[in-house]
Amino acid sequence: MSPDHAPTPSPDAQAAGAMSFISEIGVLKHAKRTGWWFAGITDPESIAEHSFRTAIIGTVLAAMEGADPARVALLCVLHDTQETRITDIPHIGRRYLTATDNQTITADQVAAAPESVQQTIVDAVTEYETAQTLEAIIAHDADKLECLVQAVEYRQQGNTAMQRWIDSCHAALKTDSAHRLAAAALTGKPLAWLHTFQHDE
Repeated sequence: MSPDHAPTPSPDAQAAGAMSFISEIGVLKHAKRTGWWFAGITDPESIAEHSFRTAIIGTVLAAMEGADPARVALLCVLHDTQETRITDIPHIGRRYLTATDNQTITADQVAAAPESVQQTIVDAVTEYETAQTLEAIIAHDADKLECLVQAVEYRQQGNTAMQRWIDSCHAALKTDSAHRLAAAALTGKPLAWLHTFQHDE
């Protein structure tokens, strides 16, 4: 039988395909952001931790920029999901390694899921990768801003090698709102929020 006439998988098989993708994404809770090792961080954040706060930052940026917060959050959540298969290749590694493009990896990851799931996820990853919409531009800013904020926090904890990461992420920001948030991150204190509602004893 030709592929064009292959039988449609059963609903149960499609659900199993979707769950396979969900299970695969769980790897990101354990996989580390390897670039921080070069800065001397022995136990860096996981890819999932980075993606979660990137989605929060994206939501904030979208609201500030008049974009769709839900769409931006979706793009942010999915932007590193391919790293279950190719890992987090640090910047220096990209000089020597060529990885399959993220759209192709994503299509493989969700190939057994329901068609609606495939289309939703592949379309979102393609939008992020091509960066032609305001929401995608904001999602990229959110990614860079999360890295900047994390570098500020590592610096606050005593790591003195963070300025290179801060400068690189800052230079990559495109939206006015991202620049304003970056300025606030660079001039504020990461734990200031903890004291906001505390009363003097």
